[in-house]
Amino acid sequence: MERVPVWVSARDPISEAGVVSQLRPRPEVRIVGRDEDDDALVAVVISDSLDGDTLRMLRAVQRKGFTRTVLVVGQLEDSDLVTAIEAGVVGLVRRGEATSDRLVAVIRAAATGDGTVPPDLLGRLMDQVGKLQRQVLGPRGLTFTGLASREIEVLRLIADGYDTGEVARQLSYSERTVKNVLHDVTSRLQLRNRSHAVAYALREGLI
Repeated sequence: MERVPVWVSARDPISEAGVVSQLRPRPEVRIVGRDEDDDALVAVVISDSLDGDTLRMLRAVQRKGFTRTVLVVGQLEDSDLVTAIEAGVVGLVRRGEATSDRLVAVIRAAATGDGTVPPDLLGRLMDQVGKLQRQVLGPRGLTFTGLASREIEVLRLIADGYDTGEVARQLSYSERTVKNVLHDVTSRLQLRNRSHAVAYALREGLI
């Protein structure tokens, strides 16, 4: 088993030392020093709550290049879940549940790109995501995919082999509107042409 290199940081030295002491004996992980953070695959950040200072710490960790961050936190409000995810957190562990077994499991999941949220918070997270879609994105014609609903409709028909005129007739748009939709998608996502846009949408599971 290859050991996962882990970099640990906390708001206070006692918390950091406690987590390091739990993880250091484990054969699944390897603790790297503060001056070796370039070698780490997963960052573990420990804090009492997701306040402004913790968010700044998480964003600083992101700027170091970490794409896999685990947050060990004392208190976590429902409203903090999306904020933590936006700050690059892929694994959440409550401090009271942060046994060495639990930490190692979440770290190993993060190392493979999997996210981990306490089960009782997962439903709340889904509820928040649903509200965001209904109340914010939906009224603006947007989805979490980054594509508007009419952009998805146009790309789906292009993928089915329809030309611009046929897409326009199917959706009751003008040909200019269809061309503008395709131009907006390719420009925003930095795609080369409509074929590239269709390939992107298929690859990402958007259509």
